[in-house]
Amino acid sequence: MSDFSAIPKPTVNFNDYLKMVNNPDGSVTRLLNLPSTAASPDHTTTTTTHLPVISKDIIINPDKNIWVRIFLPREAQDPSPSPSGATRKLPLIVYFHGGGFVVCTAATTVFHDLCACMAAEVGAVVVSVDYRLAPENRLPAAYEDGVEALEWISTGEEAWVSEYADVSRCFLMGSSAGANLVYFAGLRVADSVADLEPLKIRGMILHHPFFGGTQRSGSEVRLEYDGVLPLCATDTMWELALPKGADRDHEYSNPMARKGSEHCSKIREVGWKFLVIGCDGDLLYDRQVEFVDTLKRNGIEVLGEFEKGGYHVMELFESSKGKAMFSFVKNFMA
Repeated sequence: MSDFSAIPKPTVNFNDYLKMVNNPDGSVTRLLNLPSTAASPDHTTTTTTHLPVISKDIIINPDKNIWVRIFLPREAQDPSPSPSGATRKLPLIVYFHGGGFVVCTAATTVFHDLCACMAAEVGAVVVSVDYRLAPENRLPAAYEDGVEALEWISTGEEAWVSEYADVSRCFLMGSSAGANLVYFAGLRVADSVADLEPLKIRGMILHHPFFGGTQRSGSEVRLEYDGVLPLCATDTMWELALPKGADRDHEYSNPMARKGSEHCSKIREVGWKFLVIGCDGDLLYDRQVEFVDTLKRNGIEVLGEFEKGGYHVMELFESSKGKAMFSFVKNFMA
């Protein structure tokens, strides 16, 4: 895991931290130089490092620049059979990175490290999806990319997935904006899950999900000037990510405001369960709790794991917190 102290903490002027320059054509130039990590496709390329997880990148749509990074525990390639004599396949986690829909990629170091550690600790094949960012591609573009990634996985074209992953035990997981993406990409395929077979989604894991609203919540007021994720940060990200003219009560930002019951009806029909991970030191906390309560009221199986204190996506930066999260994830997937 990365050292959180090495990550620059935003000041109150979050747009200065983002270092995003607006261009006349509506695009932005991203000057923020976040650390990134290359894939490690072959553990034999180094003689001094024994990699427990190998990874590789696959482009699935060159026109939209949608690609995935696949993480495979090295032990999955062990040719020895299981006690039953059958090849043991690992569950599949399809993961979506965070960044407020406007920054970061699947190669950003904190997300690469999370997926590599999770593949090893949970014992799963992890497919981390890189999707289009706003404001060049406002929502629902990221949701559409998430659906396209699921459709690509279901084709069985990629050997690491077809040979080592049990796609009938698939869980969608995302951090922050990626957790929001998981929810809405899931809703988009809920009416056509049969079309994804043999891929079968069993549940969703939302890690510090990114939600908003026009009415300030108690935790947003309490943590307005938080050093990790201040309120002006979430406001700026929603302004850049939502469809033009939409406010923060749009369903993409605030799914509880208008279409919560309709969403829950779809989820009940497919029988997905939810794990929501957060903490009360995150200004998004109240909205996450409201989300969990909404699911429960509508008969959805949901487990909320909320820690006292902490900060937004702390599991990305503290290895002990990450290991605790992996334990939650492993138990949830069992």
